[in-house]
Amino acid sequence: MPAEVLDIRVDDLTGEASIELVRQHLAGMYDLSPAESIHALDVSALRHPQVTVWSAWRDGELAGIGALARLSDADGELKSMRVAEAHLGTGVGRAILRHILAAAQTAGITRVWLETGSDAGFLAARSLYASEGFTECEPFGDYAPDPASTFMTRAV
Repeated sequence: MPAEVLDIRVDDLTGEASIELVRQHLAGMYDLSPAESIHALDVSALRHPQVTVWSAWRDGELAGIGALARLSDADGELKSMRVAEAHLGTGVGRAILRHILAAAQTAGITRVWLETGSDAGFLAARSLYASEGFTECEPFGDYAPDPASTFMTRAV
């Protein structure tokens, strides 16, 4: 089913489906990365006023989530991108990413940053980001160099 039929909307993380997908996202990070290299946010942290979360719905079913944390007037950080297993490979991740980038631009953000894993389990994510114009960069913000992390950025 094409991504065009997605309903992408701001999510307040009070619905069980969204909360469960955030939990799955965190569990997946712990499956793939050493604990000290996990920078994913839990539900409480995603509810911070400087973070906006979007959820993508297809035929009433949660297909994915993504978030943007405002770092400054001009900078944002992509957080918590996760596609529900049943929707992997259907364009949901790309649709959410493009939606977030458009929202960032509307909000006056001119650069978006992200941190993702560096091992093979994160190859699909890194490939998606690169195909949407993200390039690897040095650690940003409070991040330190970490062999388990890949840092990327792009202008919006």
